[in-house]
Amino acid sequence: MRTVPSGAGSTAASPASVLAADLPALRRRISAVLIAGQILGGLGVATGIALASVLAQEVSGTEALSGLAPTAMVAGTALLSVPLAALMAARGRRPGLVLAYLIGAAGAGVVVLAAVLGNFPLLLAGMAGFGAGSSANLQARFAAADLAEPERRGRAISTVVWATTIGAVLGPNIAAPAGRSVTGLGIPAAAGPFLWAAGVFLVSAVVVAALLRPDPLLTARALADGTEEAAGPEGRSLRAGVRAVRESPRARLALVTVAVSHTAMVSIMSMTPVALSHHGADITLIGLVISGHIAGMYAFSPVMGRLSDRLGRLSVIGLAVALLAVAAFLAGTAGASHGRTAAGLFVLGLGWSAGLVSGSALLTDSVPQAARAAVQGLSDLTMNTAAGIGGVGAGLIVAHAGYGWLNAVGALLLIPLAALALRRKPAGATG
Repeated sequence: MRTVPSGAGSTAASPASVLAADLPALRRRISAVLIAGQILGGLGVATGIALASVLAQEVSGTEALSGLAPTAMVAGTALLSVPLAALMAARGRRPGLVLAYLIGAAGAGVVVLAAVLGNFPLLLAGMAGFGAGSSANLQARFAAADLAEPERRGRAISTVVWATTIGAVLGPNIAAPAGRSVTGLGIPAAAGPFLWAAGVFLVSAVVVAALLRPDPLLTARALADGTEEAAGPEGRSLRAGVRAVRESPRARLALVTVAVSHTAMVSIMSMTPVALSHHGADITLIGLVISGHIAGMYAFSPVMGRLSDRLGRLSVIGLAVALLAVAAFLAGTAGASHGRTAAGLFVLGLGWSAGLVSGSALLTDSVPQAARAAVQGLSDLTMNTAAGIGGVGAGLIVAHAGYGWLNAVGALLLIPLAALALRRKPAGATG
C-alpha cells in the first residue's frame, strides 16, 4: 500500500497523506462534493440569468440594450477563466472554485445595487462578475477528472455536467418568488433573483471550502510520476498550457471541439426564441422549447460520458458533429413548425453535450499532468470568447438574412472540426 509522495502537506486532509488504496473512496467523496457544488452553482446562475434581459431593459429604458446583460456575463466568464485557471494551477482546485463563487456572489450584489440606483454601466459590470459563477461550474468538470482513471474520465466529467440539470431546471422556476420577496425592500422585482443567487453562491463557496479536501488537483499531482512532478510550478503557467496545446494535435482537436460545439449551440439557441415569436409562439411555448434544449444539454451527459469511455473520444466527437448538423438542419428548415424547432433544439443540446464531454476528456488525456489546469483554463477562455462572438454575430445574421441562414452558418462551422477529427486515428479506449 503506497502513500502519496510527500511535499504537498502533512495533515490528514492533505495530498501527502492519501493512501493509494484509499483512492476509490476519495474519488466518490470528491465527486459528491463537486456534484453538490454544481447543483448549487447551477441554481445560482439559472436563477439570476432568468430575468437578466428583463432587468437590463428596465434599467436601460430600452429593449435594444437588453441583450447586453447576458453578453456581459459571457464576457466575464471568458475573461475570469484565465486568472482563475492560473490560481488553480498554482494552488489547486479548491481556492480557485471558492474565489470564483465569491466573485459571482459579489457580482450578483453589484447587479442588485445597479438596479436600485438605475445605473446601466454598473449593471453590466456586475453581470461580468456574476459570470464567475459560470466559470466555477465549467471548471468543476475538470476537477472531477483530476483523480479519475483514464478509462473512466469521460464518465467522471459527465456526472458533474449532469448535476447542472437540477439547478438549471429549478433556477428559472424560483425567479418569480425571488422577485416577489424583495419588493418590500425597495429592490426591483427583476433584481430579486440576483439577490438569491448571491446567497446560493456563498453557500457553494462554503461547501467547496469545507469539503473539497484533499484538493483533487494537488492529490493528482502528488500521485503523478516523478518526471511530471519535476516540471515544477513554471511548467504549470498559462504559457506552458499554450505550449502544451501547440505541441499536441489531439489537444488542438479537443480545444476546437469544445469551442465549435459551444459556439454553434449558443449562436442558434440564443436566437431561437426570437424566431419562435416571429412565428406566433407565446412565452409558455418558448419556455418549453428551451427547457427541452436544456434537458438535451445536461440530462443525457452521462450517456455521452459512457460512450466516450467505451467507444473512444474521437467517435463521440464525430457523433457531436453529426448531432449538431442534424440540429441545424431541423431548426433551420422548421419555418412555422414549432415541433420541428423543438426537436432541433433538443438535438442541439445533445450535440453540445457530446462535444463538451468528449472534448474535455480528450483535452485532459492529451496534455501532461503539470499543464492540465492551465490548458483547461485556456479551453474555457476559448469556448466562451468564441461563443460571445457567435452570439453577437447571430443577431446580425438573423437581422439581415434570417434564422435559416444562421443555422446554415452554424453547420458550416462544423466542417473544420470534422476535418480535424478525420485526420486523427483512434488510439485505444480513450482515442
